[in-house]
Amino acid sequence: MHVLILGGTTEARRLAELLHGTPGLRLTSSLAGRVASPRLPPGEVRVGGFGGAEGLTAWLREHGVDALIDATHPFAGTMSFHAARAAATSHVPLLALRRPGWAPAPGDHWHDVGSLDEAARLLPTLGRRVFLTTGRMGLAAFAALDDLWFLVRSVDAPEAPHPARMEVLLDRGPFTLAGERELLRRHRVDVLVTKDSGGAATAPKLTAAREAGVPVVVVRRPPVPEGVTVVPDPQAAAHWVEELLTARPRPAHPSG
Repeated sequence: MHVLILGGTTEARRLAELLHGTPGLRLTSSLAGRVASPRLPPGEVRVGGFGGAEGLTAWLREHGVDALIDATHPFAGTMSFHAARAAATSHVPLLALRRPGWAPAPGDHWHDVGSLDEAARLLPTLGRRVFLTTGRMGLAAFAALDDLWFLVRSVDAPEAPHPARMEVLLDRGPFTLAGERELLRRHRVDVLVTKDSGGAATAPKLTAAREAGVPVVVVRRPPVPEGVTVVPDPQAAAHWVEELLTARPRPAHPSG
């Protein structure tokens, strides 16, 4: 049985680790290629896009994929809809692996927004020194905010357009609470912007912001395509694959 895992997330890598070496299972992981030096999962790996839903459909058919798992980043909404369309067209079972989103705790000062553009419109009312942790993509939404200073943290260096007053911090999680406290203090951050990515690797910034009384602008994640089954962790996704593998008919062995 050939399983294709979409995504270079921590959960996608963990799922590949859980499934790698399973008898009767061929595993391929597909990475978008947006990070210069990604952490590669075990098993077969392909890098790059498919060319939309039609290209993914063709790839599923050409490579005999029997099950598709969308383990992309919670904000990779376009890819998730391409996966749903391709799976339906190819009649391939589809599962979405999504880490649970974050929830505010007592003492948090969160402002939920639906997009980076909405976050940019809100920022001038909340602070002047912004810790921007939404990644290197989408900085154009903040490019016109000349009165604000930005600390931008991302894995790879961002490209223009971006805010004029900006310091870039190249780093990759997981991050520690002590480190996030020091970062907020050292840079005198008075507002944090994040996407609701969920997970533990980047959550300490939320605790540090709560302790410091720093407001947090949280960009809501896009919805999973309607009708797609969702599981919260790699273990549940691995169980789904194992059930499919067990249900497959066994090849007949000639007697005599």
